[in-house]
Amino acid sequence: MSNTITTLLNRNRQFAGDFAAADMAILPKLRTVLLTCIDARVDPAHIFGLELGDAVVMRNNGGRVTPAIVQEVAALAFMVTKMGGEGPPAFEFIIIQHTQCGAQRFADPDFQRELMEQSGVDVSLSAITNPELSLREDVERLRSAPEVPGYVVVSGLLYDVKTGHVREVVAPTRLEP
Repeated sequence: MSNTITTLLNRNRQFAGDFAAADMAILPKLRTVLLTCIDARVDPAHIFGLELGDAVVMRNNGGRVTPAIVQEVAALAFMVTKMGGEGPPAFEFIIIQHTQCGAQRFADPDFQRELMEQSGVDVSLSAITNPELSLREDVERLRSAPEVPGYVVVSGLLYDVKTGHVREVVAPTRLEP
């Protein structure tokens, strides 16, 4: 067994020893889904002081709204509607991108070409040249996705990995115009 697995299993034993959330509801307490980068420096539980069950967290390269994310958001919105009772439920989707993101390397055409040649992987939708612009593009990508219901509220936040501060780039707005 690796040292990493041993460490993680020991930490889980500590977690399970105090575990008292067996009856936790499936819907998150904050009725919120966070999308952020896979970067280990960007952990929403630490950044926002989240507790178990507060929010759903999705992660990918750059915290970008890709076709797969659009499908997941549509499926989650449908599930929340079915579980939430009467009328469109309150449902927030918060996109969190960050400074000094590795996905900025994906914007390099030579990097993209080489990766495509080596592995067949297209990272063009994950590329970031300007995090503020990327956040605005991702909100628009959700807005123009017919699969995602218009009652979903979306916002965009930028996390600074040097200071720990988060600032709002796109204010919370319903997707329907």
